Amino acid sequence: MQAILFTARDAPTLAEIDDPRPATGEVVVEMRASGICHTDFEILRGNYGASAFPVVPGHEYAGVVSEIGPGVENVAPGDRVVVDPNIECGTCRACCRGWAHLCEALGAYGVTRNGGFAAKSAVRAVAVHPIGDMPFDVAALAEPMGCVLNGLGAARAERARNALIFGAGPIGLLLGMGLRASGVDDVALVDIDEARLDFAESLGFAPLAAGSPDLEARRQGMDLVADATGVPRVAGDLVGYVANGGSALFFGVCPSDVRIEITPFELFRRQITLAGSHSLNHNIPQALAALSALDLDLSRLVSHRLPLDEIAAVFASGAPPGSLKVQAAA
Repeated sequence: MQAILFTARDAPTLAEIDDPRPATGEVVVEMRASGICHTDFEILRGNYGASAFPVVPGHEYAGVVSEIGPGVENVAPGDRVVVDPNIECGTCRACCRGWAHLCEALGAYGVTRNGGFAAKSAVRAVAVHPIGDMPFDVAALAEPMGCVLNGLGAARAERARNALIFGAGPIGLLLGMGLRASGVDDVALVDIDEARLDFAESLGFAPLAAGSPDLEARRQGMDLVADATGVPRVAGDLVGYVANGGSALFFGVCPSDVRIEITPFELFRRQITLAGSHSLNHNIPQALAALSALDLDLSRLVSHRLPLDEIAAVFASGAPPGSLKVQAAA
């Protein structure tokens, strides 16, 4: 079968690999939609995960169960499903506290095991969740939405009356949607790209140009401020926009060696919460419910639907200009 294969650091290729067979407790999922995430590029560069080359990337995908292994009773061939990629050990301190996403030996489909950028993948039966008649391209957004909900929980979004998100790309937009699903309606998105700001406005969010007077007027006035850019300069300025008693959410993936300056006295005096967020914590059902509850055409977030051979070119040269979510489609 055809697959995208990371053979080594900075070495993506389109390859023919053997079709997977399900072991005991596993199912085979035929991919229908698989989204590219910034993390995929970090995996390719050897900056995230265990650098388990060769590996088929893709950790946000949906498809159809085509085969089940021995002992599988929760799904059947023909079921439409989305995959929860995380694979935890179940015994470390984090796992015992219910934090599977912080497992000391965390693995994932598309990171340490073959994932969604292949015609088929074998995954644990407990990792698939039914999507009903939800379109596959929307269902493939459940994994990033699960990450968003995990982050908003860490930042205690339920306390917020307004929010400011830096970055109006797919993750920034999903953060805005997650906030809306959490009952926060006053949400502004910041970006340098006018087209992205126009798109955010069409979804009901307040658009703010980076560096604009309107943005500066929000300093120390926002209950929740989130970075969805991974740009160190942006992350370093989050606290300046947080209102007294508010939270700053570091959601974007900054380079691992970056340092920013924080003033402890300011955190103390203004009682500011700093929150980090990593991955999702087996909350795909909640993510699917949040996506279903939104009165939006979520397929608009997917700007490019490409065959696998064109996805290989994206990994080699970067996302197309002006793109939002890029997905492989089958």
